[in-house]
Amino acid sequence: MSKPFLQIRGIRKEYGPVTAVHDVNLDVAQGEFLTFLGPSGSGKSTTLYILAGFEDPTGDIVLNGQSLLSTPSHKRNIGMVFQRYTLFPHLSVGENIAFPLKVRRLPKAEIDAKVRDMLKLVRLEGFEDRKPAQMSGGQQQRVALARALAYDPPLLLMDEPLSALDKKLREEIQHEIRRIHQQTEVTILYVTHDQEEALRLSDRIAVFSKGVIDQIGTGPELYANPATRFVAEFIGDSDFLPCDLVTAANGRADIALAGTTVIPSVPLHGKPVVGGKAALMLRPERLRLTRSAPGGSTAVPVTVSDITFLGNNIHVATQTAKGDALAVRLPFGHEAISSLNRGDRVWLGFDPASAHVFC
Repeated sequence: MSKPFLQIRGIRKEYGPVTAVHDVNLDVAQGEFLTFLGPSGSGKSTTLYILAGFEDPTGDIVLNGQSLLSTPSHKRNIGMVFQRYTLFPHLSVGENIAFPLKVRRLPKAEIDAKVRDMLKLVRLEGFEDRKPAQMSGGQQQRVALARALAYDPPLLLMDEPLSALDKKLREEIQHEIRRIHQQTEVTILYVTHDQEEALRLSDRIAVFSKGVIDQIGTGPELYANPATRFVAEFIGDSDFLPCDLVTAANGRADIALAGTTVIPSVPLHGKPVVGGKAALMLRPERLRLTRSAPGGSTAVPVTVSDITFLGNNIHVATQTAKGDALAVRLPFGHEAISSLNRGDRVWLGFDPASAHVFC
């Protein structure tokens, strides 16, 4: 089996008493689009800056068989795109893209050809003479991307590049980034706190929490099989109900909810203590809303507290008798919605196999 294109081994970074990154290990395949996803302060950007050479960690980083830690940032030949476009305001678009090529002292004819290729790649032909101030935020970010790719780096790092853009423009540039990745096959490490952006762009996602990677996987893997409660909360929407752990074996648990019979064989995560407390996670779109208790299936009685129209789906907020909140997402036009009102008593059914228990 061939070695990974990029290997991160035991990376750790401390700022005085604070450990920003703790024992991060990661393998990245050549041409992969891998996203670092997590909240502010989780260590994702620090890890990216370590790769770029802006921070000195312990551990090791091996790119294409060569350790990078002793190589200064300007000699790593790694592309970088930031949230702030960092374009030179006094230079034209073409001159901005050409800058890293001129630094490398390439022939003028080669630079001119590469600038034309990059403008075509980011769909900005005819913009080469404009100044950054004459362009929209989305266009400036495309120029920054073209400049980062102009010298054919083996690795492209992108740190929250779209967070300053509005939703519609952000989605447009996401589409462009995905197209460019597919066209160039450059290896990309991308940082974001936006789960939808991560799901839209990535081959795989590394979910960061408190300086460590909680879980790595594809979007569907993380959504369907979260390894920790943090991942379950951060990827997609989720409901949590307190429960009692009745039995636990082979990654499955039998649990009891207040006022219900035992629910068997729910996927289990964490360190179980039989007889102890745990949390049952349910996905809002996996819940079935019925007027009466469904026969032969698992269901929870609740009271409707609010109903919100969200375009192609309806959000129904409910509460159990103990005051625990459960959100339900139903498709627009669902038969249960037409006569549903706040204060109604209903039942929420679910398949135990689609739920998760976290200890």
